[in-house]
Amino acid sequence: MDLASIIGIVGCAAAVVYGIISGDQGVSALNNFWDMPSFLITVLGSMFCMLTMADSIPGLLASLKSIGLIMKVPESNEGEVIHTIIDLANVARKEGLLQLEEAASEIEDDFLKKGIMLIVDGTDQELVTSILDTDLNCIERRHNKIISFWEGLAAMGPSWGMIGTLIGLINMLKLLDDPSSIGPNMAVALITTLYGSLLANWISIPVASKLKAINATEIMTKEVICEGILSIQAGENPRVIEEKLKSFLAPKLRDEVLNNGQDAGQGGEG
Repeated sequence: MDLASIIGIVGCAAAVVYGIISGDQGVSALNNFWDMPSFLITVLGSMFCMLTMADSIPGLLASLKSIGLIMKVPESNEGEVIHTIIDLANVARKEGLLQLEEAASEIEDDFLKKGIMLIVDGTDQELVTSILDTDLNCIERRHNKIISFWEGLAAMGPSWGMIGTLIGLINMLKLLDDPSSIGPNMAVALITTLYGSLLANWISIPVASKLKAINATEIMTKEVICEGILSIQAGENPRVIEEKLKSFLAPKLRDEVLNNGQDAGQGGEG
């Protein structure tokens, strides 16, 4: 579990609840912040709007389920990938490209295995590049579609909150001669704005930002794989390949990450 995401979400909720109950009313003040019409206007309004923009209901549900991704610790395995590619480069240099087929059977990463099998089959380098780039672009397009959903929901929350505010104000102004109606209608007007802000700033924007970070890490790892595969096919020296792939990493992380990858690889062999 990703503690940063969990602590962040729970901490935001705790800050809001504390702000509500710290007044004179105490815990009973929580009742003031629940209003079913406001919830329906803001949350369901936003969801139905996103459904209108979605390609299908299953697509909408899949985007909602993606919130679970931020609860998982991102797999940052650049060092292990680089170490694996270097091992493959050594095999190719000593025994030839055809010997990579046996080594590829032990690779768990489907993207890396696909690239290795392409060069084992003698595929032209330009075609290998085209196939891997297409695969990479499709992965990023799928990720961006989900990220766009959360960014859209972040925009819809405050917008529908404002719609609820306008509804509450109009109802209040229509019934100014009835003092008993002012409170409930003003509550709808203000709470919908609160719900919209919470939907955007507590959930949607953090989720979108975290998914962007996860996507960037995965795409960089796959770019490392693409560069490594093409370097192996070109017959480059494994030491040169190592230096080339380490350039994808931040300078202070290069030796550390690669050493961690070597430790992981040795642990797997044991």
